[in-house]
Amino acid sequence: MSDSDGDATNDDATDDDATDDNSTDDDASHGLHVIDRFADGIGWVAYPDEPMQRASHAIAIPNEEARDDGGTGGVPDVWVIDPVDPPGEDGADRLDALLADLGDVAGVVCCLDRHKRDAAAVATRHDVAVWIPEWMTGVAAELDAPVERFGPRLADTGFEAIRVKNTSIPPWQEVALFDGSTLIVPEAVGTNGLFLAAGEGLGVHPALRPFPPRKPLRGLDPDRILVGHGEGIYEHAGDRLAGALAGARRRAPSAYLNALRAVLGS
Repeated sequence: MSDSDGDATNDDATDDDATDDNSTDDDASHGLHVIDRFADGIGWVAYPDEPMQRASHAIAIPNEEARDDGGTGGVPDVWVIDPVDPPGEDGADRLDALLADLGDVAGVVCCLDRHKRDAAAVATRHDVAVWIPEWMTGVAAELDAPVERFGPRLADTGFEAIRVKNTSIPPWQEVALFDGSTLIVPEAVGTNGLFLAAGEGLGVHPALRPFPPRKPLRGLDPDRILVGHGEGIYEHAGDRLAGALAGARRRAPSAYLNALRAVLGS
């Protein structure tokens, strides 16, 4: 199973943190649906009717000017994660207006080798680079935009880069980003129905269920989890991540049956 950007197949709740507002803004008629909204960022689905629910995110980071002013001055830097442009002649303009509400775009990040999506287009419009992990191969040459590499941390954003998977069989290069509060996982886990077994709100990618990525994600206790397919998790995020990883193999038959039903019904 795959989505239109070449991805392998892949509950919305309220956070106890009062600064989080995970309400969604439905602009589905124009192909832009905001699925995540919290104090420092947003998430959107550009094609709401797609079964895969390709989700993109933008995070606002206080820059040096803002930090020097105690966080009260300066325009935040905005980092855009695995973006998909909305359709239509004004799709890019509508997305850029959404990003402008957060601050100035400082960089675009490709967190999965298959998630090149519209990274180059967004980067070009904002005259910034596309950032990819230093160990990721086969991606830079396919991006029609300047490319920067990052190592254990994503520039000066405060986000740690966690190597989730880097294998040739299956071909899979994925990095998660974590700043102690927000965990961004582009593919290994998701909330889209194609990821879920019965009773799950967060599930491991079907292809990874036999050998889930427990080691790189073990022990993380985020306030929220943003995923590359589906809405984010805002309640008991750490416990739900641990549960998804622990039960991935045991609940695989149910997940595969759900995915089959979804494909046959689509």
